[in-house]
Amino acid sequence: TTNIDHSILKTSTPNSNPPIQINPTRTDSNLIPLKTPANLLSLISLFQWLSSQNNPTVSLSSRHLHAPPPQSTQPSHHYPTHSPLRRRTHGPVHLQPVQLQVDDLMNWARRGSIWPMTFGLACCAVEMMHTGAARYDLDRFGIIFRPSPRQSDCMIVAGTLTNKMAPALRKVYDQMPEPRWVISMGSCANGGGYYHYSYSVVRGCDRIVPVDIYVPGCPPTAEALLYGLLQLQKKINRRKDFLHWWTK
Repeated sequence: TTNIDHSILKTSTPNSNPPIQINPTRTDSNLIPLKTPANLLSLISLFQWLSSQNNPTVSLSSRHLHAPPPQSTQPSHHYPTHSPLRRRTHGPVHLQPVQLQVDDLMNWARRGSIWPMTFGLACCAVEMMHTGAARYDLDRFGIIFRPSPRQSDCMIVAGTLTNKMAPALRKVYDQMPEPRWVISMGSCANGGGYYHYSYSVVRGCDRIVPVDIYVPGCPPTAEALLYGLLQLQKKINRRKDFLHWWTK
């Protein structure tokens, strides 16, 4: 056993070193006492001024210091308070159904009365005539061939387009009233076809006029052209002319 000197323990007790006394009335000149009402009001006014300067990182007001934020009863999802359609139309909300119904009426009339301009250039024109005959009967869709571009709103380019015929194609297209559409029928009209590398053939009628519907085939069948016309009707049905005019 070891002998312990109790005198050493008495001198090392915590009572031998008295604790440091902190004076509560002592303030440093470099520190700002925050518990005084005057300093709190000055800090609040400072944060309010910073918030008014459009600073997104600082936003504090006296309401946030003295009262908790109100509990919202709305769901956690945040939805826009305004309709995107209203912002796009720049009009009241009750006029939006009217605008859409006017577009629907115009599209219904246009897709039900397509009058194509016959522009047969090669053997694809035979299939185009077959589509207009009694077996497929394009008249039941309201599609009637017109010999004049003044009364036509669609052009069916059926066949090989040569360099010599390209100015005439463009001239007829310019004489058609708006809105107008173009259907490219057959491989030769789409990209030149068998005569793609010929010196006198245009490699696609889309180099001369804008094309809306491409009908592949050499030559395409009457069913293929009929399907292309039905796709054109769907494209016409998606137009929003009145809505675009209203937003100008």
